[in-house]
Amino acid sequence: MSKAQTTRRRIGRSDGEATRARILAVAGERFAASGFADTTNKDIAAEAEVDLASINYHFRDRAGLYQAVLIEAHRRIADLQDIEQIVAGDGPAEEKLKELIRFLLGGRANPAEWPMIVLGREIVAPSPHLQVLQSREVLPKLQAILPILSEITAIPQQTPDLLRCLPCIAAPCVAFMLLGRSGTPVADQMRATSQDELVEHLFRYAMGGLAAVRAGFHAPQ
Repeated sequence: MSKAQTTRRRIGRSDGEATRARILAVAGERFAASGFADTTNKDIAAEAEVDLASINYHFRDRAGLYQAVLIEAHRRIADLQDIEQIVAGDGPAEEKLKELIRFLLGGRANPAEWPMIVLGREIVAPSPHLQVLQSREVLPKLQAILPILSEITAIPQQTPDLLRCLPCIAAPCVAFMLLGRSGTPVADQMRATSQDELVEHLFRYAMGGLAAVRAGFHAPQ
């Protein structure tokens, strides 16, 4: 392949990635504003300034686009590489757990609003597409946390007792993130604290639960 052909291929790939990213961003905003049922590919294509063929090329169909939006939304809030970096860091498992809680509360710097809205809609009214999100994004991230919990509790990683701890740690962080966008009096009261205090509170909550699970754990014979 000539140098010119290689350059053209790279430019084409870059343009394709930019188009895909633009479609995802527009679709995320649209799904957040109107929901999946009331958002059409035609509307998304018009706002993204692409033709319908581009959406079909990158995402296959409307369902594929929505699944990609769910995955992108989850990655914008907590990417697997970020979690793996925390788990692989130096220091005791307890400090890693606290850092993980801090990360889950804050997510990535200055995230867009639509990921939380889209995921919140899906959690409140689950669709069949939620299974794709769980298998491709949620489960790998939860499993990445297992080494920390195993070190804290001395419970083997694949033991059901330890697996059940995962959502009990992640769910409160997600709940506080959602509260942060609700604008209700109760939410205002619950947020009337510094992030350091909130991290410490959720860390103590998690450690108390892990201690109780450890105390009640009986290794299979």
